[in-house]
Amino acid sequence: MSALKPICVACRRFYRPHQNGVWFLEGMPAFNGAPPGLGAPDQWKPYKLWRGDLWKCHGCGHELISGVAFDPFSEHYMPHFKQEVEELKPILQVNDC
Repeated sequence: MSALKPICVACRRFYRPHQNGVWFLEGMPAFNGAPPGLGAPDQWKPYKLWRGDLWKCHGCGHELISGVAFDPFSEHYMPHFKQEVEELKPILQVNDC
């Protein structure tokens, strides 16, 4: 049995798959007190490389990423991390802890 698709609360519609297998980064603060989100993106640096599925609400256009593995594909301390980030071109960086 498959899981129910994500639901857009605002539109009362199901999200639809938009693009499977998108790459994204999880950020880590460059120092204590870095604000989360888009407030000060220069205060965050790449930490982990993940892959998930991009879903879209066809009512309001809101997007979300779901279907992410339990473990990241790569992490900042691994020897090929920077190269993998350059080659795989993540679509965004999540700046939150």
